Amino acid sequence: MSNRRIRRWALTSARVLVGAAIAAATVLGIVVAAAAPWPSYTAAPVEVEAAPALSNSVLACTGPLLASARDSSQASLLSVAGEQQLTTGSDAAGASVEVDGLDAVSVAGGATVARLTAPPQDGVASDISGAGSAQVEADDLRGFAASACQPALMDSWLVAGAATTGAADLIVLSNPGVVPATVQLTIYGATGAITPDGGTDVVIPAGSQRVLPLAGLALNEATPVIRVTASGAPVVASLQSSVTRTLVPGGVDQVGAIPLATATQVIPGVTIAKAARSGTVTTVLRVLSAGVDATASVTVEDEDGVVLTQEVPLAADMPVEVDLSEVDPGDYTVFVSADAAVVGAVWHTTGLGEGSDIAWFSSAPEVSLPSTFSVASGPSPTLTLANTSEADTTVTLEAIGSRGKDLEIDVPAGGTVTTPVVSRAVYAMNPEAAVHASITYSADGQLSGYPVWPADAAASTVTVFP
Repeated sequence: MSNRRIRRWALTSARVLVGAAIAAATVLGIVVAAAAPWPSYTAAPVEVEAAPALSNSVLACTGPLLASARDSSQASLLSVAGEQQLTTGSDAAGASVEVDGLDAVSVAGGATVARLTAPPQDGVASDISGAGSAQVEADDLRGFAASACQPALMDSWLVAGAATTGAADLIVLSNPGVVPATVQLTIYGATGAITPDGGTDVVIPAGSQRVLPLAGLALNEATPVIRVTASGAPVVASLQSSVTRTLVPGGVDQVGAIPLATATQVIPGVTIAKAARSGTVTTVLRVLSAGVDATASVTVEDEDGVVLTQEVPLAADMPVEVDLSEVDPGDYTVFVSADAAVVGAVWHTTGLGEGSDIAWFSSAPEVSLPSTFSVASGPSPTLTLANTSEADTTVTLEAIGSRGKDLEIDVPAGGTVTTPVVSRAVYAMNPEAAVHASITYSADGQLSGYPVWPADAAASTVTVFP
């Protein structure tokens, strides 16, 4: 081999060895770097706590009792059967409550449907309340009804009524706002959830009330539950329920909306007026689990403790009724605890013949902060308080104005207490811990009730991420 070829071979071999060494060093560096902890940097988002701008407190009331087809010349319109007597008030700060009317476009000649408004006081939203009652004695409608004025909601539930023979139930939709609302009605019944044509894109003009016959949306449905979903503006939903048995009117009631489906529903103030005759159904619990199968535990309690418990399977989107007619006359709280979100209400009739009345007792939301409530005019009103916590609590009532007196009520852990209150009085309720509360009226041939809602004056701040 010549010297030139030897040098060329040596240089090539050296280049290969150097390249291999560099490659090995590079791979080793990458492995070591991957195994070593890398520096990190986390940027915390900027948070700004912003309080919503204060606005007027606004409630809408149910309005008068309505009757169908009384005027043959305007058969599509409803008639006023019983005017509503209203009781309104505000908290101890003394905000002035302005009462004006909504345009009742479904009622012949209009109707007095109250809207309550109060401006903020000293930088705090006003806590106002209202409740109304009506009585009717006629060939086509009789009974007593009481209901609370409520704030408008984007989503709510009506657990009441029927669309079978003898029922003339009405869905009442009120828009107390300043822009139109569009409402979608989903009706849960024997075939599951449906959205009827008449319940799709229902426009409720600003400052107006519209009434829809339930039978026009779900004919022959015996156990409906209605979900009310609004867009554009929130609405106040209620239902007028009435029954006629072989041409004899058997009662009427006005039922407010339930704001949320939750795993626990508490229905205080269920008054059983009369014992059921053998083989008759006079008291039922209606409960629904929307979207999923569930199991519910139903407990009925009075001030002395538990009187009935029952496990109830719930098929998705199918309302279930539980017969409670074996419960003796008295005042009760019904607890529904499920493994999914549910809604529920209890129906009771004082009898099945002439002179009887019906009532729907809806679940009551939790009240954990000072809240004002009004007691509508009516027979023997009582306040029922239910304490679902594991500790005793005390609820103080301050009578606002010249009616009523201050009260201090001790409610045991897991128990209920019922106490008389004064008709047409306004109270400020201050619970030490969260409770559920309802007002109930009862007399011969008269029965009704409504839950106490918490004040929405204490609007929490909103966290904004710019």
